[in-house]
Amino acid sequence: MKEFLGARGLVLNEPLLWEKGKKGRMGFSLPRRDVESSPLHKDLTNEGPDIPDQSEMDVVRHYTRLSQWNFGVDTGMYPLGSCTMKYNPKVNERLAALPGFAGAHPMLPHQLSQGALRLIKELEGLLSEITGMDAVTLQPAAGAQGELTGMLLMHAYHKSQGSVRSKIIIPDTAHGTNPSSAALCGYKPVPIKSNEEGILSGDVVAQVMDEETAGIMVTNPNTLGLFEENIRNIAEIVHSKGGLVYCDGANMNAVMGIVHMGKIGVDILHLNLHKTFSTPHGGGGPGSGPVCVKAQLEPFLPVPRVVKKKGQYIFSEKFPESIGKVQAFFGNFGVMLKAYAYIMSMGSDNLKKASQLAVLNANYIKEKLKDIYHLPYDRPCMHECVFTDKFLKANKATTLDLAKGLMDYGFHPPTIYFPLVVNGAIMIEPTETECKEDIDLLIEALKVLADEALKDPASLQEAPKKTKVRRLDETTAARQPCLTG
Repeated sequence: MKEFLGARGLVLNEPLLWEKGKKGRMGFSLPRRDVESSPLHKDLTNEGPDIPDQSEMDVVRHYTRLSQWNFGVDTGMYPLGSCTMKYNPKVNERLAALPGFAGAHPMLPHQLSQGALRLIKELEGLLSEITGMDAVTLQPAAGAQGELTGMLLMHAYHKSQGSVRSKIIIPDTAHGTNPSSAALCGYKPVPIKSNEEGILSGDVVAQVMDEETAGIMVTNPNTLGLFEENIRNIAEIVHSKGGLVYCDGANMNAVMGIVHMGKIGVDILHLNLHKTFSTPHGGGGPGSGPVCVKAQLEPFLPVPRVVKKKGQYIFSEKFPESIGKVQAFFGNFGVMLKAYAYIMSMGSDNLKKASQLAVLNANYIKEKLKDIYHLPYDRPCMHECVFTDKFLKANKATTLDLAKGLMDYGFHPPTIYFPLVVNGAIMIEPTETECKEDIDLLIEALKVLADEALKDPASLQEAPKKTKVRRLDETTAARQPCLTG
């Protein structure tokens, strides 16, 4: 068996800087003074902040040791299903840090913001081309706000048609925030179940779609990692009753350059630039959740919108049917810049290849593990595959035990217990950026852990054993966090 990475070396404890400091230590030398000293007036002096005295070496070692406690996508594989934690090219970060962009104030007049406004306008066009939709807004801050914006657009559209609608259809394979976004707009979520293949059936949609229903919120590919093959038929059913099709495009990294969303019946589509288009995310931000729409919904997009007038790009509010602003200023511009850099550097052919590799990697894992882990839907998946802990229950081992065990092998645990449609779910998304050698190490680790779960579950229930922090009481950790290590 190949030797795994993971926690093998020395992990040093580290006190707070205030506990390490000694009076008189100094990490720098002031330059020789070339003017006469002049003491400050007593009213301008005080004791100053409580900053510990440290040598340069103390400071360097302190922060280096703290960095060694961290795990991130630059450290190892981060196979979080549904979250697309892929590696992000560093060139995008450097471009986003260019002074002309990073130092631009959001209240600068348009005459001094032509580069930024042009980038916004061009990115809208690129996303429109990639998705096959007609118009785009970049205002929403992230996926959930993109969903809310989509629902506001749907509500505005029906209002303009003189139609009062009160319900939204939401499948059990949709993302968990979909019902909340619908409810915030006054819609009652109508849940429907996926079929035995893990996807939606047109017959089920037809049973609940009526003239009081505003539309359907579909996640495609869905949270089981499966493509909704019946989406055209479903869209026809919804459209026949005057409804709209909203698509949660958080999983667009599986279909870029392959699926033309505008041609399969989608009216509203949100994207996650901080997932598909290469911005690191997690911990609440940063993010960007653009919304793409078909032509009939363009008048309702948020304002201000970037338009070109007399050779200059300007912000315009002259859209009387707009739903208004959904975020202060215009959006998370740094995320947009990285997405623009990613798209321009990849080109259409490589965006398509990225999707193909994401799908290939997920199916490779599925095929290698399906004879060991229970696979609820044994069919080709898209960007992620979902297993369950069914084979572990006789030995009282759990999905959580497997996730904790992976940490000892140098892997961040995958998403667990989601989607809820599968009991004890283990949701793995390798992304397109992982090489075969690292994926093989993940597969081997999961095989070893499955064997341990069957032969010595008590040992697995103690994992992780080699990390800086052992298994926590997760309820206490969430309610009474210890933030000082």
